[in-house]
Amino acid sequence: MKRTIVGFAVVAGLMQLTATPAQAAPRVDPVKALKAELTRGKAVNVVSTVKVNYGRGLSISVDMDGTIGFGPQGEIASDLSQTMRYSKKPMSIVKEDDAALWQTPLRMISSAYDDYVSGPLVDDALPQGTRWVRYRDTDLPASDLVLEVLEPATLKALLAHRASWRDGVLKGTIKTDRLAKVSPSFVSHFGSRSKSGRVGKVSYTIRLGSTGLVERLSAIAVLPFYDGSIRIESDTRYSAWGRQVTVLLPLNGDVIDRQELGEKLPDVVPGIWR
Repeated sequence: MKRTIVGFAVVAGLMQLTATPAQAAPRVDPVKALKAELTRGKAVNVVSTVKVNYGRGLSISVDMDGTIGFGPQGEIASDLSQTMRYSKKPMSIVKEDDAALWQTPLRMISSAYDDYVSGPLVDDALPQGTRWVRYRDTDLPASDLVLEVLEPATLKALLAHRASWRDGVLKGTIKTDRLAKVSPSFVSHFGSRSKSGRVGKVSYTIRLGSTGLVERLSAIAVLPFYDGSIRIESDTRYSAWGRQVTVLLPLNGDVIDRQELGEKLPDVVPGIWR
């Protein structure tokens, strides 16, 4: 199941409506530092905020925090919580209770192939004795909705497209066609190219720690969307690199598959990080 940002029922209904020379790299290679962390049992804490602005008064904001666990090839599991906030315009067309429900916290534990979701948004659909809904054949969520700096190839591309690099802070811009060539996470969310063939642009600022690992990422993306564009602003902080963590999946007895619930829940995992 592909994660895609245009899956929001409320928004979808309403919408049917040359690089600057880079400075020298520091002594610590951030890509090598990242690869050294990609070991089974290691993890990083993330706290992220994102706002997706569709224009015409339609926007969604999400706060996300949790832990992402690694294996030799990168992320292999995560335990994340998110809370969504809709702008007044889409919420004005739904019942007050429904509006409040869609903006309640949601927890998602992910393995390499499945997402397990719990929270008030899914509780009413669950039979007695179960606490989690399993969505099968999903992609792993990203630490940042736009730029996944936990992918070595993506981080390498961002370093290559930098416009400045000073005191551990680098700034740059990358076009989405280039980003799609190196980032599976970006393709999972937004596809390899827009239907219109137009190319978007992402501006970013990355703050690196003394070990070369990313401490903070800020990004502003302007992406083609139908005959217009959407603007995405994200800010993600990374901490406790190298912490020893095992992400535990829910017990089978506490889980029910999404397919068993018919139309009680959406076909795709609720939220932006899906």
